[in-house]
Amino acid sequence: MSSAEQYLKPEVIQSIARLDLRAKFIVEGLLAGLHASPFHGFSVEFSEHRRYEPGDDPKDIDWQVFARTDRFYIKKYQAETNIIGYLLMDLSRSMAYTYRQTLTKFDYAICLAASISYLMIHQQDPIGLMTFDDELRASLPARSRRSHLGDILAVLQRCKPTGTTNIGGNLRRVASMIRHRSLMMLMSDLLADPDDIIDALRMLRYRGHDVILFHILDEAEVTFPFSGSVDLLEPESQDHEIVDAAGIRADYLEAVAELRERYRSTCLSIGADYVPLDTSMPFDKALVEFLSQRQARF
Repeated sequence: MSSAEQYLKPEVIQSIARLDLRAKFIVEGLLAGLHASPFHGFSVEFSEHRRYEPGDDPKDIDWQVFARTDRFYIKKYQAETNIIGYLLMDLSRSMAYTYRQTLTKFDYAICLAASISYLMIHQQDPIGLMTFDDELRASLPARSRRSHLGDILAVLQRCKPTGTTNIGGNLRRVASMIRHRSLMMLMSDLLADPDDIIDALRMLRYRGHDVILFHILDEAEVTFPFSGSVDLLEPESQDHEIVDAAGIRADYLEAVAELRERYRSTCLSIGADYVPLDTSMPFDKALVEFLSQRQARF
């Protein structure tokens, strides 16, 4: 495995303090891996130019690039390349959980959001950011200039998962605020009323938005690696319950599987993308889903 691909691993990225470097290394690791995958071509697609092809208008050749490379390239038109994206970040207290992984759910979501921002702005796609718990906390408009990446990363760096949450209500607010068709990327553990969240996802789709639902759970929430008596804490209400791990493991795993399947089947039915993740997984699965969605729009 190359050093670049190592940076797709959550346990490695944890060792990098700066969020901008985390994003850079994750993306470089992704693109290195894509060279040897069925998605080869994405890595060169994320540039501002494409090679000149017979039939292209010669007046569109970028002569400055020709002077540097001695090759003919066409500057991509904005209409060819741009999508408008919004990152929707759940700041609920439950996102701060980790059992044995190096990154919390929130850390994982922040790294993923930073990497998507890096990719989109490199492609000159406008990207915006909204953070929320029980209400909207921060809102950055969608912009594509390079300096905007610093604005997004600064907000992400300051975010703390400390509140209760209202995922459905905030998704409905976003749907009413954003008039133009956009790609909405929700990053959350979805530990709230699924009926309310699904209704809000339907509203986003009804308003014409594309949706990618990144469902981020801790590795322990997916595998339930506990034994003996376990003190379970509901992070937002702070309620405790002591249970026998062996006695509830099968029912718990079945409930998680059913919840994931409900979101998956609902997203399929409304034309949204559902990406189940846990904090032990390399970042490439999520980013390839993003790239696939982006490519499907052209």
